[in-house]
Amino acid sequence: MTIRLAVRASTLALCTTLAASLALPAQASGIDSVHPKAETAPLFDDETGGNANADDPAIWRNTAAPGRSLVIATAKQGGLRVYDLDARQVQSIPAPAGPSADDKPGRFNNVDLVHGLRLGGTRADVAVVSDRGNDRLRIYRIDRDRPGGPLTDITAPAARPVFSADQDEINEQKTAYGLATWTDRATGRSYALVSQRNRTRIALLELLPTPAGTVDYRQVRTLDLPSSFRMPNGATWTPCAEPGELPQVEGMVVDPADGTLYAGQEDVGIWRIDAGLTGTPTLIDKVREYGVPGTYDDQTEECTPGTDPGFGGENLAADVEGLTLVEEADGDGYLLASSQGDDTFVAYDRERDEDNEYENAFRIAAASTTLDGSEVCDGAAALNAPPPPPLGSPATPTASSSSRTARRPPVTATAKPPASSSSTSARSSTPSTDQ
Repeated sequence: MTIRLAVRASTLALCTTLAASLALPAQASGIDSVHPKAETAPLFDDETGGNANADDPAIWRNTAAPGRSLVIATAKQGGLRVYDLDARQVQSIPAPAGPSADDKPGRFNNVDLVHGLRLGGTRADVAVVSDRGNDRLRIYRIDRDRPGGPLTDITAPAARPVFSADQDEINEQKTAYGLATWTDRATGRSYALVSQRNRTRIALLELLPTPAGTVDYRQVRTLDLPSSFRMPNGATWTPCAEPGELPQVEGMVVDPADGTLYAGQEDVGIWRIDAGLTGTPTLIDKVREYGVPGTYDDQTEECTPGTDPGFGGENLAADVEGLTLVEEADGDGYLLASSQGDDTFVAYDRERDEDNEYENAFRIAAASTTLDGSEVCDGAAALNAPPPPPLGSPATPTASSSSRTARRPPVTATAKPPASSSSTSARSSTPSTDQ
């Protein structure tokens, strides 16, 4: 089966559930499915499993030897997992502990890559991770041939919290959450854009290599997205949430061609913002639940929806989760969004002058009784580059239900491509509770 869009190169996409080889044909209707090619071993969010909960993947392409490329995935309190293109684990990195047993432990939420960061007179690729537990970034140098594993922690020891003033605030966990990286082509400087858990704030942090070969960071500026919205009927709507929580952002991606940040406010929709956090944000699409009133129930810890006034969008079902780009050599391409509420991926035109118009949607469905599809997908990553033969790539875990809350790992799905093109896509999924 194939997707509705036309992609002229091979695309590897990952969800914390699976990776898929996708053909994106034009001129089709309805929602098609693609099927996974491989999946990683499941992770378990309990004490026996190390409280590992798959969340967000990034694809590192080894340009010298594409067959030795890697998928780097966060596992919450379980730290980081690194996989090869056959979905085999090649490294596991624990999240750091908190300062004391009474403090929150490290909890890795999102990951993205910076290519060619200058470190001590050389350039290196690095993975940047949001540590929600400690409210910090952690930076890992990537060396595919390093004995002991390809990732090495090079975070500056003096790195400060991203949002919190002290440890008491860190323990409240309004901390670093979603993350996307950006290298400004005009200046060569590299940044991380980081969202704050249970708040609408996004911070721009400049990455600062040190003479010691480590990487520190500094806050440049912040931007607060709206938490309430004026409806066409004059009413004001605020997404229902636990008291004290605001509609947060998690999934983010920056288009490197023009420095556009796309940010998914989970219960609201997708925003288009200048990556420097200047100018006025534009809401390019809304979730279907946009404008629906809700009442929070303290007993069930859930929101009971009221009558839908009909102000929502048509394409996304809350939550909006992982965002990723499919880039094409001619500058075209697609913004893909994980529509967690209906287990689909929604594709938008990458071009701003086309106003990021909606293109189509697809699902990643089970290939067999042992090779799962993607459900409740959280983070997502895509790479549009020819994969090595045989076509394949790992995916990250998806949420599945078991006595120990298993997460189905990422998968690579394969779909029959049209004669003129082939592509691969992957994504990552996890349950939406306490993401």
